[in-house]
Amino acid sequence: MQGSKPAAITAHVTELEMTSPPKQSLPVPVNIHTAILRVSDIPLPYYRFLYLRVGRRWHWAERLRMNDEDLAAVLHDRRTTLTVLYVNGAPAGFFELQQRDGDVIDLTHFGLMEHALGLGLGKWFLLQTLFAAWAMDPRKVTVTTNSLDHPRALQLYQQFGFSPVATREAIIRPLSDDELLTFAKKL
Repeated sequence: MQGSKPAAITAHVTELEMTSPPKQSLPVPVNIHTAILRVSDIPLPYYRFLYLRVGRRWHWAERLRMNDEDLAAVLHDRRTTLTVLYVNGAPAGFFELQQRDGDVIDLTHFGLMEHALGLGLGKWFLLQTLFAAWAMDPRKVTVTTNSLDHPRALQLYQQFGFSPVATREAIIRPLSDDELLTFAKKL
């Protein structure tokens, strides 16, 4: 018996950019042990685990639908950096940066796992992400968000210095139960 396909969702997409590093500084939230580690040559099953755990509730699906060769080509490209946040020893989120056009850094993925939400880590982790992006000496940093993302995502990006530069509508195809099962077999 095959699972039904979830209905496509229309999302309002906002593209943003920032042209100077953030000026804020935030302390690490108290009583939480954190580590932020850059991962080189990430194993694909570990990446898929992170991607699903962070992005499932926001309908991230693109990278899970990629075959191993295509996903490895993106993740193991020298222009891609992947960094994982650990909280109290367990993975709690990640960010992915891609260098585009030589002097543009695109924040392609950013987020926290559900167990890390509500701990006061979001703003601090985004700031660490932006520091990492600006350490690559870009002319600008870009990010894209949409109306299916965390309800405060757009506001948070703007609070840290991003400005909207374009909007559009996009059709998002949520993961089906069959796709989730196939993915689970790859872990």
